[in-house]
Amino acid sequence: MHSFTRLKPKAPTPPTFTCVGEERLHRKQRLAAALRLFAKYGFDEGVAGHITARDPEFLDSFWVNPFGMHFGEIKASDLIRVNHLGDVVEGEHPVNEAAFAIHSQIHAVRPDVVSAVHTHSIYGKSWSSLGRELDPLSQDACAFYQHHSVYHDYTGVVLDIEEGRRIAETLGNHKALILKNHGLLTVGHSVDEAAWWFISMERNSQAQLLAEAAGKPGFINHDSATLARHQVGSHYMGWFSFQPLYDMITRQQPELLN
Repeated sequence: MHSFTRLKPKAPTPPTFTCVGEERLHRKQRLAAALRLFAKYGFDEGVAGHITARDPEFLDSFWVNPFGMHFGEIKASDLIRVNHLGDVVEGEHPVNEAAFAIHSQIHAVRPDVVSAVHTHSIYGKSWSSLGRELDPLSQDACAFYQHHSVYHDYTGVVLDIEEGRRIAETLGNHKALILKNHGLLTVGHSVDEAAWWFISMERNSQAQLLAEAAGKPGFINHDSATLARHQVGSHYMGWFSFQPLYDMITRQQPELLN
């Protein structure tokens, strides 16, 4: 009788790259895929909203969706690269000034951040009007437990670099920020991670609004919420959670990779 050793499948890991060009294309394709997913989920709002990816070679510049182009139409080749002065140095389209004011400051003070995400999604901006952090109402919400904050000073469209700097300072070392009367902002060590945290934070905003409309929800206790944050809120889990969504959207809309 033969005996067999069952091999335990290995979990996927973030890719490594042989050259900077390969890594740049990877980030741009992930960014385009995130934008297509956001269009599919209804996170777009006219010309508002932006996702950035730091360039792996020119570290003081980032790739971003062009101003005025619908999320659902963007391909990797449509993305523009913007330098630390706000100049478009690659690409044929204009940059959203608010995208530059906010994202440039986040990328400047957070060298660990590869990607930042902000859109005017419906539940995120609804929850933001309360000026409160999300509570640990569920396992999913625990990813943000004591790892997000609220920026309270809404003064209109963010066009001032100084306000962008204050937003970055309020974000601190967290993965997410609630911009009061404005919406949600998330960051990550990859486009995948930043996009997933936004998707999750939007859905957790929806869940808390529903729970509070129904009654007085109970909270997960501090120790359990902290444990769950380590389990579901790590950089790896943020990256990993995005992978099936990326696979789905690229199968459905393969032209986004061009």
